[in-house]
Amino acid sequence: MPGSTPSSCLPQWPNDVGIIALEVYFPSQFVDQTELEEFDGVSAGKYTIGLGQARMGFCSDREDINSLCLTVVQRLMEKNGLGFDSIGRLEVGTETIIDKSKSVKTVLMQLFEASGNTDVEGIDTTNACYGGTAALFNAVNWVESSSWDGRYALVVAGDIAVYASGSARPTGGAGAVAMLVGPDAPLALDRGLRGTHMTHAYDFYKPDMVSEYPVVDGKQSIECYLSALDRCYSVYRSKIHAQWQRAGVEKSFSLEDFSFLAFHSPYCKLVQKSLARLMLNDFLVSSPSSQTGPFADLEAFRDIKLADTYFDRDVEKAFMKASAELFEKKTKSSLLISNQNGNMYTPSVYGCLASLIATHSPQQLAGQRVGLFSYGSGLAATLYSISVTEDHTPGSPLDKLVSSLCDLKARLDSRRKVSPNVFSETMKLREETHHLASYTPHGSVEELFPGTWYLTRVDDKHRREYARCANIDDLPEARQTMSNTSTEHIVGHATKLPCVRASAVSPGEVVSNGDH
Repeated sequence: MPGSTPSSCLPQWPNDVGIIALEVYFPSQFVDQTELEEFDGVSAGKYTIGLGQARMGFCSDREDINSLCLTVVQRLMEKNGLGFDSIGRLEVGTETIIDKSKSVKTVLMQLFEASGNTDVEGIDTTNACYGGTAALFNAVNWVESSSWDGRYALVVAGDIAVYASGSARPTGGAGAVAMLVGPDAPLALDRGLRGTHMTHAYDFYKPDMVSEYPVVDGKQSIECYLSALDRCYSVYRSKIHAQWQRAGVEKSFSLEDFSFLAFHSPYCKLVQKSLARLMLNDFLVSSPSSQTGPFADLEAFRDIKLADTYFDRDVEKAFMKASAELFEKKTKSSLLISNQNGNMYTPSVYGCLASLIATHSPQQLAGQRVGLFSYGSGLAATLYSISVTEDHTPGSPLDKLVSSLCDLKARLDSRRKVSPNVFSETMKLREETHHLASYTPHGSVEELFPGTWYLTRVDDKHRREYARCANIDDLPEARQTMSNTSTEHIVGHATKLPCVRASAVSPGEVVSNGDH
């Protein structure tokens, strides 16, 4: 058990450091993208086929970045039966900034008060959608360092992705992911196998400090994303080739060496195009092919340059067609949350990882290598890999991890569908009130999932107070209240259920293979 070993006895290099447990939270309401197409007056299929999106989760004014992270952390700890004294580092990755000084991590420390544990390192990390990956790397590096004291690290990635009305709005979403990090993990990060690319760009940024909305150059953002993917893949291949050569293995790395691939997903169609992009990279370093194999009928593109192909429709269509089987096999299952909930920003790629785990058995995952591409505008990007443990026996860490996510699709299906008009009114309310002091939220608490933390008020000094809906296991106990200005935890008795689960709705397709 991490935390029980004296630091003087800890090994220099803990084995298989990575993700031990993972929890996902998304809002209890969504808007249907088909209905949003009609409401926005755009052509049918623009959002559902062109973007590959079916539903978009969103928050009322009852939820903010603090409440999202409070909820996902508490759920992970409860699900895994962990005490808060077992955590020695807590890192938060987010770009949803509601305070320019006070970190979300410090708000989360209220959950630790009953345990008496204040010896917890780490703060927030911010760079668009890359902050969650930076937080994960920091946590892994801590466990592998001389600073590690034997306890777990906890990584939280959370965001509310909202856009002004217009073409970018359907690429929004909201949610949070919490990851427990330590040694002997079922999902171990591969040491020395990170391909990173960082440079300066104004493709997506948030210069208006009183607005939730970003400034976006859509075309430049796509080019930045794809060019970063090219560079990261090239660096990753060089590093794994060097590892193989040192081990006496002479072979070339290709997409076939990844069992699965998950990508940061602004929208699902870009992920499908990204896998095709990696096949293009493989093709350009391969030997001229015969009439058979994955590159058959692609020789006409032999002399193209990557930098000239970001918006080349002929190249895109040819390699999407050639990579269709790989997409179905290696990536499509990772898009469950992205398709049904939208872009969560920093948690996006980890929501894809959760989707991948939730849609496969421990036996299917055991021993596999998973590639993950994380991208944050501005820009920062990394392609890295995770090795899944071979042990898939009942009760093993991998079995427990898969079991903890087995209800993911049912949770998505249990959300409440609201009309585009209600969605639009909610966005207007958030736009007008999210930065106000002396504010009491209007949104209904009754419609939140059981166990959800929510905002109760913002006082005249901008201090935020929260309460928690009764957990489904705790009913009929009342919500636990929490304030940023108090260390007291109060538990009472509810006169009625503070939250009820929404009725189920029929699920949509995970992703469309069409183009628009």
